[in-house]
Order: sequence, then C-alpha cells, then structure tokens
Amino acid sequence: MTAELVRGQNQALPWTRLEIGVQADRALALGAVLVGEAGHALGGAEGIALPGAPPLPGLAVPGPPAAAHRLAVDLGALPAAATRVDLFLALPDGPHAPVRFGALAAPRVLLLGPGGEEAAGFAVTGLAEETAVVAVELYRRNGAWKIRAVGQGYQGGVPALLTDRGIDPGTAHRLGAGAPGRPVAPAPAAPRPDPDPAPTPESPGPAAPSGGRVDYTHPGRRPAGGHPYATPAPAAPAPPAAPAAPVPVAGDASGWSMEERLHNQVWGMFEDLARTVAAYRGAVEFAEDRRERELDAVLDDPRTRTGQGAADARAAASERYGTLVARAQEALDRDLAQLAAESQVVEPALPPALAGWESPVWHAYRPPEQPPLAVRLGDLRLPEAPELRIPMLVRLPLERGLWIDAGRLSDGEGEFRPAGLRALAAASAALHATRLLAVHPPGGLTVHLLDPAGSGAAAFAGLRSAGLLAPAPPAGAAGVAEVLERLTRRVDLVQMAVRGGARDALPPGLDTAEQLLVVHDFPHGFDDRAVTRLRYLADEGPAVGVHLLLVADRDDAAGYGPLLDPLWRGLLRITPLPDGHLADPWVHHLWTFLPPCAPTGSAVLETVVGAMARARRRSR
Repeated sequence: MTAELVRGQNQALPWTRLEIGVQADRALALGAVLVGEAGHALGGAEGIALPGAPPLPGLAVPGPPAAAHRLAVDLGALPAAATRVDLFLALPDGPHAPVRFGALAAPRVLLLGPGGEEAAGFAVTGLAEETAVVAVELYRRNGAWKIRAVGQGYQGGVPALLTDRGIDPGTAHRLGAGAPGRPVAPAPAAPRPDPDPAPTPESPGPAAPSGGRVDYTHPGRRPAGGHPYATPAPAAPAPPAAPAAPVPVAGDASGWSMEERLHNQVWGMFEDLARTVAAYRGAVEFAEDRRERELDAVLDDPRTRTGQGAADARAAASERYGTLVARAQEALDRDLAQLAAESQVVEPALPPALAGWESPVWHAYRPPEQPPLAVRLGDLRLPEAPELRIPMLVRLPLERGLWIDAGRLSDGEGEFRPAGLRALAAASAALHATRLLAVHPPGGLTVHLLDPAGSGAAAFAGLRSAGLLAPAPPAGAAGVAEVLERLTRRVDLVQMAVRGGARDALPPGLDTAEQLLVVHDFPHGFDDRAVTRLRYLADEGPAVGVHLLLVADRDDAAGYGPLLDPLWRGLLRITPLPDGHLADPWVHHLWTFLPPCAPTGSAVLETVVGAMARARRRSR
C-alpha cells in the first residue's frame, strides 16, 4: 500500500537501492544535489547532478526534461561525507514553457522500491511563482536513511536553489543557465529545510516565498472553483502582494446534499488543523535540532570552544532558532485564525445530528424522517489551538461499538482517576443514547439498557419515563441473560436471512429497527456465558443493526485477563471528561476528546426528549 506523504513528513527507507519517480502533466527537468554536514553542496559544483553532467557516485545521470522521470539512487555508493540528497524539479526554458509552477497541476513524486513497487507518494502542492522546487530529500539520520517530503520552492529558479546550498552566485547562475531549468537572476530564497523530523518553516509550508498562504488541505477537499483557502494566482508572473484571507462559506465542500457537504467540510477542517500543527511542530523540532548541531560544532572545535568567538556563535545560533520559531508561530497563527473563522461559519449551519447541544437548531427540533449520514460524538482539539474545536463525527450506522471509559484518564503527563467519574460516565452514556435516538426516525432505533446493579437508573430516568427505552429486563444476572439471548438470536436470524437472500422470511414480530444495547457498569451481573455473548454481539452485531454502548472501568474486568482484550480493541473509546487519548496515525497527533454536554440551565434535553416521545406515540 502506497503511503501518501504530506509536506514535512518523513519515512524510513528499507532499501539502499531505490528509484525516485516523477509524474507531471508537462515536461519538467529533474536534478539532484549531494549535501554535506554544513548544508552545502558536497564538493561545490562537483556535487550537482544535472542532465548531461558527469555521473556522481550513487546517482544516475538525470534525463532531459520530460513529464515522467525515474532516477536511480544507490545510497550505499554515495560518498561517506554526503548526509543528504536534494532532488529538485525545474521548469524547462522555451517559448511555450510555463513561467511558474502555479500554472501547472501539482507534480507527483514517487518513492519506488528495487522491484519498481510504489512505497510512498508526495503531491507537490502550494506553489505559485516558483520556477524550481526541492521536491524531496533523502537524508541520513543516526546511520539510517529516510525520505522527507519537502516542497520548498524558489522564485529565482535553479540559480537561487544552488546559491542556497553554498554555491557562489556566479557559478550558481552559470549552472542554472546551463541547466534545463529557467535561467533567471538569483532571488532571495527561503532558508532550506534540514534533517528530521517533520515540516520546516523555510519550506513553502508555513511561509511560502511568494507571500501566499500555504495550502495544507487534502486535495479531495478542493471544489471545482478552487479551494476556499487557496490564493488566486495572478495573471502576470510578477510576485503578487499578500492577498486578504478568503471569506469562509458553510457547505463549501463536495457532496450530493448540504448535509454531506457540511460533513465533508468538517473533516476537511480536521485535516487542515492536523497538517498545520504538524508543520508547526516539525518546524520547531527542526529549529531545535539545528541549534543543537550548531552548538555541537562550536564545542567540537577546540579553536572555537572558548572566547568571544564561541559566545558569538552561541548567540547567533540562538537568534536563528528564535527567528525560525517565530516564523513558524506566525504561520500557525495565520492558519488557526482562518480555521477559527471557518468554524464560526460552519458550526451554526450544522443540522441536529452534527450540531452541539448548545446550537439553536435543537430548539426547533423535529424527529427526522430518515437517519442521518453521521452523528457527532463530541469535539477534538490540539494543545496548540485550545480554543478551536473540531466536531468529531462518525458515520451511521455505527461500524464499531462505543466504550465510555469510567476508569483512568490521561492529562498528557500520566494517568489519573477523577472522583465521581462513574456517575459522569453514566450521564455521558445517557446523553449519547439521547442523541442517537434523536437523529433516528421515530421507532428507528430501539435502546436496551442493561444495568444489573441499578447504579445508572438516575441518569436514564428521563428516557425511561418518556417511554424511549425498551421494557426493563428482570434485575440482576437473569435480566442480563435474557436481553443478550434475545439480541444474539436476532443477530443469528438476520445473518441467515441475509446470507440466504431471504430477508422476507424473518419471523413476524421481529423488531427490524436498529438496536442499541447500553451496558452500564460492566461486568457487574455478567458470567462467563454472558461475556461470550457480549463479545459476539460486539463483533457480529454492527453488520446486522445491533450496536453496543459499553460503560466500564477496564480494571473491574481485569479478572478475565486477555479474554477481553479483543473487546476493548474493537470498541471506540470515549470519555466523560476531556482526555488526550485519540491517536492519529496520519500525522501522529494525540487529539484531546471533549465529550458533549448540555448547556447549564438549558432545557434543551427535556425539549428533545419530549418531542421524541410525542412522535413515537403518534407513530404507533
């Protein structure tokens, strides 16, 4: 499976021999620079691979400008002093050649294994007036080689790119003029990114050289008329002034209905926040890493270890660090401001299934005629943007059960167990059940409550008195066994009917509505047989309309040992208090989950429950 890299993301290389592929809709030139420890081209002009130039150790000679390239790299044959290989793309010269990358579709760079298999891809987006771009870099870190998506562009073309790698301007201009890239006078280029571990503020990520805003948005989020964040390209090739931020519009995403467009827009906001924070964190880590290496270089040389020269070097390193961090913070603040503006527009437009309980849309609530596309479980946030909340949406019907953890929580530094968490977990379960009932048509969802000890009775009293729960089973273990037996039998019958293509053969009187089993204070009242049936429902139920909402402290079930490990892994863990536990494998963030809550003093829940009860009575 090909991994799709985002700007600044890196990935380990499992091979020493590989190929870098390029795909574009127009002919582009490909080149490479061998870089040493100091960040300069190794051997000066002798470390640059251009079409027609002599081959370099470990690097094939790049071909002439083309829409598709393959460049073979042998990492084991590179000079020992080479710590990085920068691979760049340049616009060819000619009367019909484009004058800037912004006029082209984003080229795509591929990492190919020894057998030609695609291992990673990177779409070089976010370019405007640049005529050369460092697409990716291969770099050595702690003895291992990695690839990083860079996407750093240069308005000054190849000469500016080479000058930034320590080639004197005259030689850089001569090489750039002789290369297939556009020979223009050198222009100030943003400082280059350096090794590990993620995005850098020098790339067109946080601060593009053209002054335009970085587009961290997933390409699939861009509407036909351009992404709402994108800066319109000017007609003339002259560098444009920084444009004003575009005005966000609710529903500005792809989809067949407004509900689907809003759903996709919310997920686009989630992706944008993930990308821009990843870029910021990577930029800060890069700045720290570079400062440490510069200070190490001062200490490693006895001639510069002490005296005024050492003090000046340390001060310069600290100043560069502060500049990079400030630039990264500026880009982060700009992106967060735009996302906050979009959130202020999108949040009021969300329908009940996607809206928070504080939304005015609930005051005019009417039970829907069809179940929604998705439902909101809470909100997500990152430490860099504590005030910005992104709705956490899951598709319906639920593909996996929910587990409200009544045990330990995390504060980012360790786990703790707040007092009163069990009561909060029961109230949270009732709130989630209320929302799931509210977003289904009357009679479209049947909720069964298993509470053998009765400890959750107060939290579910409103739903019980309104007649929105299935009849209460007998108390204790007998009630647990009865409900689990009934739902297990339903799962078996529906599975057989579906597999045999005989849905019409289901027994008369079988409840065909979606089923939600709420288990409070698990495993109280459960014996081994009941636990086995619960695991079966968690695994097989969602596919045939039986869903699980479990309220439990995992420590209470420790006596079952590893038997229940598949159950915990198969459920989506949410919490009754904010908790930073939701791992994002895409950019390796830990998101803080913010549970839903009704506004203090508001009667919104009573209003919604009353409307559901009246609609259910009318539908019978």
